[in-house]
Amino acid sequence: MASKSASAGKEKLIDGEEEVLQAVILADSFNKRFRPLTTQKPRCLLPICNAPLLDWTFESLALAGVQEVFVICRSHAELVKEAIKESKWSKPGSGMKIVPIMTAKETFSPGDAMRDIYTRGLVTSDFVLVMGDLVSNIRIDEVVRVHKERRKTNNNAIMTMVVKETGARHRTRPRGESSVFVLDPETSECLHYEHVQGYPRTKVVNIPREILEAHPEVDIRNDLLDCSIDVCSVEVPSLFQDNFDYLDIRRDFVHGILTSDILLKNIYCYIAEEGYAARVQDTHSYDSISKDILSRWTFPLVPDDNHPGGHIYEHTRGNRYIAKDNTVVLARTCNIGTNTLIGSSTKVSENVTLIASVIGQNCTIGASSTINNSYVFEDTVIGANCTVEKSIIGAGVQIKDGSHVQKGSLIADGVIIGPNARLEPFERLSTRRKEADIESDDDDDSDVDEVEANQDSVDKTTLGPDTNAIVWPRGPPDEEDDEEGPENYRNQRFMRLGDNASDLDVSDEDEDSSSEEETSTEDEDDFHDRESLSELSDVSIHVPAISGMMADDEFRTEVTQSLERAFAEGHSVDNAAVELKTLRMASNVPLTRVKEAVVTAIVEKITLVDGDAATQRKEISSVIGRWGELINKIGGVDPVETVSILQAHCAASPRMPLFGQILAALYQEDIVEEDDIRLWHALPDSKGQDRKEGVETENFQKCWMIGSHMIQQFDAQESETESEESSEEEAEPPRKTGAPSVNPKSKDTEGIDGGESESPSEGVSASETSSTHPSTNTSEDEDDSEATDE
Repeated sequence: MASKSASAGKEKLIDGEEEVLQAVILADSFNKRFRPLTTQKPRCLLPICNAPLLDWTFESLALAGVQEVFVICRSHAELVKEAIKESKWSKPGSGMKIVPIMTAKETFSPGDAMRDIYTRGLVTSDFVLVMGDLVSNIRIDEVVRVHKERRKTNNNAIMTMVVKETGARHRTRPRGESSVFVLDPETSECLHYEHVQGYPRTKVVNIPREILEAHPEVDIRNDLLDCSIDVCSVEVPSLFQDNFDYLDIRRDFVHGILTSDILLKNIYCYIAEEGYAARVQDTHSYDSISKDILSRWTFPLVPDDNHPGGHIYEHTRGNRYIAKDNTVVLARTCNIGTNTLIGSSTKVSENVTLIASVIGQNCTIGASSTINNSYVFEDTVIGANCTVEKSIIGAGVQIKDGSHVQKGSLIADGVIIGPNARLEPFERLSTRRKEADIESDDDDDSDVDEVEANQDSVDKTTLGPDTNAIVWPRGPPDEEDDEEGPENYRNQRFMRLGDNASDLDVSDEDEDSSSEEETSTEDEDDFHDRESLSELSDVSIHVPAISGMMADDEFRTEVTQSLERAFAEGHSVDNAAVELKTLRMASNVPLTRVKEAVVTAIVEKITLVDGDAATQRKEISSVIGRWGELINKIGGVDPVETVSILQAHCAASPRMPLFGQILAALYQEDIVEEDDIRLWHALPDSKGQDRKEGVETENFQKCWMIGSHMIQQFDAQESETESEESSEEEAEPPRKTGAPSVNPKSKDTEGIDGGESESPSEGVSASETSSTHPSTNTSEDEDDSEATDE
């Protein structure tokens, strides 16, 4: 803004350096939550959605207009420097100057790094402080503006922390540690801060009496997600230098500043109402943030646009992303599920099933293998008939034929297992370090030395005859050897992929907790955490409890009333969706509950017509055509889940005979596709397995048989189409075919509801030849570019 007076002009000249927005990235994690994936590379260089975490952090800062970045690193500093040198940020015209700084070997905490920043005199004005595992699209420049405006009237305002409202069960909310903020509701000043730990469970937060006496009104918030984005004044590093007890930025520095009677400094919170920000702090959050990226919550930082790794992906319906350079080879019979990303030069063989997973570049997946909710890094080969469940597989790994990797496993770079390996849940494998790596490594690797030294006593028969792996400890450490604070073994269980730690939720901190073999096997589905964890609402803060999740019955009643108004008053689908989204945010319930309520309301709106099949079909077509789109408008697109919810409701409803016709109508309206029906049909739950005997279970099985009949007709139509194409040299492009016997627009439906058809093969066809990705992954529409919810 142009100056309006001579004095303003002089002030601008004096403060000219403030025009250069600086940022400091602490590249080290200062913990070992990703071991052994980080024994040979730092966490900030691990890929998430096929781009290094550090590149996601750079992109986040670039969105805010940061011009100068200092990357503070100790562990594997040379790898970090080389990655920055080879990245686009070192090229002319990148818009940011990035300076890697190798800090002292004695740097073992964020506090040590901040003291090193002070010693070097790196920052010259207010700066942005983040960690090297940040994924964010929040406009930090607005936070900087607010911070600087506040500094003009309050020189003691040394820090502004970015936080964001979130529900207690939000999947990106940290499970093992979180925060309680006491705020002034008028100024957003943080009056008090307390760290909240999962185990031993933090039960009481003590708020100083002085705060309540000085502030007649305060907000006590445990619903704020700490984004770990701070705007700091230039004096913050000096405060670390003055107190060597400040190790952690939140638990020590923020808590210490706010409880000091001497410093009299102020720290504020900026509650971001828009945007996304989260840290990849552990393997659980790695999974959650990966799914948020695939669900487009991080837009414009998404795989098909502004991908930090510079890759180009094609985005199709169901949030499927396939590298767009025509190097991906997908077999005709492979199944590519929703929320899946496949990197370039990757080959997926026959009858492979990929479900909510990320596959890196130059990978090979052997025939009849299944990758479920897992993450496979570049140059990895997975053999035939393998299964990988909820695990992270490093770069250059070989998993040979017939191997099974169970949930929570971490396999580091270069490991070979199999053939016919059988990994236990939460297995951790790596390879022995070479002598040159040991001599050049500057990290504290005493635990790696110990693991390598104790391999003679480890039974490796389950890893297969060709393995080169070393096995990391499987059980809890001895009590005297366990870490303290958030890094203790039981608390770490809240932070690892695939572990819901439900046994810890009911155990007292003095009781012996069961090992991971006794961990509940409740599924944590690909999108919706069903965590029964120690909720922060259990923390006693001596004020009225913060409202939590609305009861299911109450919420379902609210949704029903909202939809009844929409039906009666003829609202548009968009307006009805907005009202439901607002209700969901106010009620703090998972998206699945909303979808269940919407599907129920739509099905129950269909009038039953006795003895007139044609009129019944017309009624179904009318309701689904008018309101079916609402299912995908409420925040998430998961057609397989939609079919499962429809099955569950019809099985318990008088409208059970309409299941096949409703499913056909959803198909005709492009709400579900052929692949979605096949994937639903292949789910064990769709068959009614492991359910108690009864009418509802019988109805589940009838629905599954109806699905079998539809799939048989899909197969017959495909065969007929192929036959016609082979007999005509110039066949017209085939139109979309429905399921004839349940198609409300065509033939009669007699026989479809009886469930008497034989079950066809459970394989799911991608219906596309190799060289390019399947076109039947569904076409895009405008709604697919919207961010989907949890």
